[in-house]
Amino acid sequence: MKWYKKLHWQIILGLILGLFWGLISALAGFNEFTLDFIKPFGTIFITLLKLIAVPLVLASLVAGVTSLNDTASLSRMGGKTVIIYLVTTVFAISIGLVAVNVIQPGKALPDETKTELQETYQGNVGEREEGAMKIQERRPLDFIVGIVPDNFFKSASENSNMLQVVFVAILLGLGIIKVGGKQAEILVGVFDSLNDVIIKIVDMIMKTAPYGVFALMAALIVDLAGDDLSRAIGLLRALGWYCLTVVIALLIHVFLVYASLFRFSSKMKLKDFFSAIRPAMLLGFSTSSSSATLPVTMERVENNLGVDEEVASFVLPIGATINMDGTSLYQAVAAVFIAQALGMDLTIMQQLIIVVTATLASIGAAGVPGAGIVMLVVVLQAIDVPVEGIALILGVDRILDMCRTTVNITGDAAVALTVASSEGKLGEPNLDD
Repeated sequence: MKWYKKLHWQIILGLILGLFWGLISALAGFNEFTLDFIKPFGTIFITLLKLIAVPLVLASLVAGVTSLNDTASLSRMGGKTVIIYLVTTVFAISIGLVAVNVIQPGKALPDETKTELQETYQGNVGEREEGAMKIQERRPLDFIVGIVPDNFFKSASENSNMLQVVFVAILLGLGIIKVGGKQAEILVGVFDSLNDVIIKIVDMIMKTAPYGVFALMAALIVDLAGDDLSRAIGLLRALGWYCLTVVIALLIHVFLVYASLFRFSSKMKLKDFFSAIRPAMLLGFSTSSSSATLPVTMERVENNLGVDEEVASFVLPIGATINMDGTSLYQAVAAVFIAQALGMDLTIMQQLIIVVTATLASIGAAGVPGAGIVMLVVVLQAIDVPVEGIALILGVDRILDMCRTTVNITGDAAVALTVASSEGKLGEPNLDD
């Protein structure tokens, strides 16, 4: 297959062209045209991916559960999944804390820049505080209670309720197993066929990915730059050390923690892993949404990594909800950066509180753009750092959101590979596509 026919190269081309169009639009005054006639195609692309996410999870997970010979393996797989996700999250936060304490980007921020940033973005802090209050009001077991829905159709209407969809799919699959006989065979055939149909629909949607990514990137540049491109460039320059700290820590996490997972659980090389899931990573970067990227992640993990459908359909939807390695790492860096910028020295105990709070806050967080900022409010309040300090980082949050979402998706795929390998359900990878 020629290189330009491969999906990931087409998506990369869409990203680059979208970037250039966004810059030209900001410089030449085409912003109105870009927002009115180009951005909608990116919105439609994301909406299509979200549209197919719930049916895909339901059909594939029911098909996977009914293929099990015993329910004990499902319980074992679930335990492994949750434990690995939590362990990698703790590692991510720890790496973020080490990076921000070594580089100390907050101390390099000039006083005039702090004042300017706080004046510019202070008005956006209030709505994040409201979202954080809802999280803080949760009781310790509310997360578990929230997994069980009282109305499945209501749950299926919101992609943020993916764990409830997973619960219903598992319950339905177990019910089909218990019924057995001809009736069970009919239902299994229905869900298997439905799953095949949905996979074909995902393939159809992905043919539009380069155009969707182009529109999303062009709109992002316009939103960031507005009518003054120099303002966006100046903002990036002022917060350069902070952005660099986050990116370095994310890269260390990927190449240290995930590479270690592969080394201990399978023989797959990191290069082959990235080759297999590259389109999902690029889409995660473009959309900043784990939920929107979920259908593509599932398809690449099953068809290209060789993970059994039974494992992928169980591990990945859970990961899109509770596995927030990139987001949790970012929160650790952001919290300490804000404290440094405000002249506050955090104690070891306060930094341990960051580890615990960020881990707990990541569980059940919505896999949508901007959810990390709401979780950051919770972390800051836990260590007595003024929430108003968030204004210092809001200007570049959208760009860093793209980076941390990419790591979240990479983590979902890595854990799926690890669980599949430990369960003996990992086939040969397909790296040609």
